[in-house]
Amino acid sequence: MRRKEQEIKGKVEIEKTLRDGIVCRLGLNDNGKTYIVPLNYGYSDGCLYFHSAKKGKKIDLIKKNNYACFEIEETVKLTKSSTPCNWGTDYKSIIGYGHINLIDDNADKVRCLNIIMAHYSDSAERNWTYNEPMLNAVALLKLNIEEMTGKKSD
Repeated sequence: MRRKEQEIKGKVEIEKTLRDGIVCRLGLNDNGKTYIVPLNYGYSDGCLYFHSAKKGKKIDLIKKNNYACFEIEETVKLTKSSTPCNWGTDYKSIIGYGHINLIDDNADKVRCLNIIMAHYSDSAERNWTYNEPMLNAVALLKLNIEEMTGKKSD
């Protein structure tokens, strides 16, 4: 990282950014081109979890090459100024890499969906219920984070 003074170094602050972000942008390899897709997500124990349709470009690309890049930001705010070169953005962001696996077992799907639901709801302890047709219709993806860095504007 070029601007070391902006690096987020502590695991606690990195995980807070992962937990407080709203959207994860997932970058996949599409025959040498980058395909980026925004996704809802959940974070737990060093992994990101996503839900998806079972068919589509994202799933096809993951089946070909399951190595991915991700980006999540928190606290994005434009700062304006009367001087054009003094405009800026306040932010915290995480960029990382890892391998994605499809989750097929319905019990694992429930666990992953609960992680995603806890990310967006007020209660991490709520007992969500999912019926069998719902579980069979959805694909769940788990990205094992292998490396990541964080950066913030201060």
